[in-house]
Amino acid sequence: MTRQNRQFLIAFALVVAPAWAAVFGQEPSPVGSRQSSVSANDRQVLVTFSQQASRRLRRAGSTPRAYGGRTTYKTSPRVKRVAARLAKTYGLRRVDEWPIQALGVHCVVYELPRDLPSRDLLELLARDPRVESAQEMQIFRVLARGYNDPYLDLQHGIRSMQIERAHLWARGRGVKVAVIDTGVDVNHPELQDRIETAKNFVDENPQAFTSDVHGTAVVGVIAAAADNGIGIVGVAPAVEILALKACWQEQTGSASAICNSFTLAKAISFAISRDPDVLNLSLAGPPDPLLSRLLSRAIDRGIVVISAADPDLGRRPGFPSAVDRVITVSAAGTGDPRASSSVAAVHALIAPGKEIFTTTPHGTYGFLSGSSLAAAHVSGLAALLLERAKGLSADRILALLRGTGSNGLNACAALTRLLHSGTCPAAAVTSSGG
Repeated sequence: MTRQNRQFLIAFALVVAPAWAAVFGQEPSPVGSRQSSVSANDRQVLVTFSQQASRRLRRAGSTPRAYGGRTTYKTSPRVKRVAARLAKTYGLRRVDEWPIQALGVHCVVYELPRDLPSRDLLELLARDPRVESAQEMQIFRVLARGYNDPYLDLQHGIRSMQIERAHLWARGRGVKVAVIDTGVDVNHPELQDRIETAKNFVDENPQAFTSDVHGTAVVGVIAAAADNGIGIVGVAPAVEILALKACWQEQTGSASAICNSFTLAKAISFAISRDPDVLNLSLAGPPDPLLSRLLSRAIDRGIVVISAADPDLGRRPGFPSAVDRVITVSAAGTGDPRASSSVAAVHALIAPGKEIFTTTPHGTYGFLSGSSLAAAHVSGLAALLLERAKGLSADRILALLRGTGSNGLNACAALTRLLHSGTCPAAAVTSSGG
């Protein structure tokens, strides 16, 4: 198609598209709903508008209605008018909207008219002087796969990293870890005393929240209770967890799950407002300008961000691995030759990620593998170090963990380096307190 023909088609569509929608009753697909599909997001874009600095936005995440429907928060009349006029100009359907306090902008999800060139229309939106930013709605996937061999050794990562000996010095007490993932079984006996906040940015389904596999597994690796006579031991069993649901399972009972730009933006913004020490993102997807800006803001605030490496992206990582100062973690022992070279060496760590025995919904346990679990191990290690030295930077944490020897990460050795003690304690922890 020639440039002239393309411009004519866009101009024609901007006039006719609103009428088409009225005649055929086209409804926008619900972003973030458990019923929505990946393809439903193909026609959705995120548009931000500058919010007047004199008007204070409500706290991020405080919208009174669920993500699946339009919110009813207060925002400036000027922004409301601009957003409505933009929709009318381009024949857009408004799906949802929300203020991003951390960036001082108002974010609107629009659905583009069908059968129109979305890329060209997105370029027009980006050039419109009323628009602060415009981008595609991206899709992200959590990085784990199910594994249920009952004869595998349990918690080999805990042993190989000398976690029990490290617990004589630190258990993550006083450290807050935000986990942006699927929901979490907050009633699991290993986790119920570790969840400081549980927040759902996807839907209003508490049963689905507590039945989600991936988030429950990730939080178990980080924070499962120690010395309680049951189950497993978390890397940092005394941390406080913010369980922030921005992803939803593709199938009931599966570790596979997806998120999108809008749900992740909500969760990251909320996390920034709660000022955690560590932010765990066991997921990956394409580059995303809005999410990258938000994550950079979190890092500027001193939050240590841990992400999972996606070997399928090769040496060109997307979000969140490509964001500067993010610690990206590959899974050791997965049998994938790409695992050790999937991210830039300056940011990369390799942690246990194969056949990890961890918590699963409804008070159960199971094996999972993948870089999601590797990232969770490193988030726990960071929490141990931060208990003993608040304010450690990501670079310092990387240096401490990398310098622990040639046989993989060693929590005890990292703490000895931090505390200048010389050697690890000789005995494993045996008393309560986790």
